[in-house]
Amino acid sequence: MTQEQEDVIKRAYAAFNERNIDTVLSLMHPDVHWPNGWEGGYVTGHEQVREYWTRQWKEINPKVYPVSIKEENGQIEVEVHQVAKDLQENVLFDGIVKHIYTFDEGKIKCMEIVKDE
Repeated sequence: MTQEQEDVIKRAYAAFNERNIDTVLSLMHPDVHWPNGWEGGYVTGHEQVREYWTRQWKEINPKVYPVSIKEENGQIEVEVHQVAKDLQENVLFDGIVKHIYTFDEGKIKCMEIVKDE
């Protein structure tokens, strides 16, 4: 993992938590493959990610905070503390989740969510 990749990851989480979609998308490859952790499946490309997050944020308020970042088998594994609340501030989820990233040309190409069994 390069320092640049680690910086991209940290900037992406900060921008996501601030709801700054344009900044996060600028850190993603145009053909990004992104998990739809809320409804299931995946979305592809900047516009689908934008539409997914816009829908999601009208229903729930997720925040993700990186706890650790390491390289694992050529991918970047980020352990995050995720807190998801409904719009009335009731906690829906509060726990640790792993996000696995791959990069292409210095940008996030793919992310997968790994939940401990």
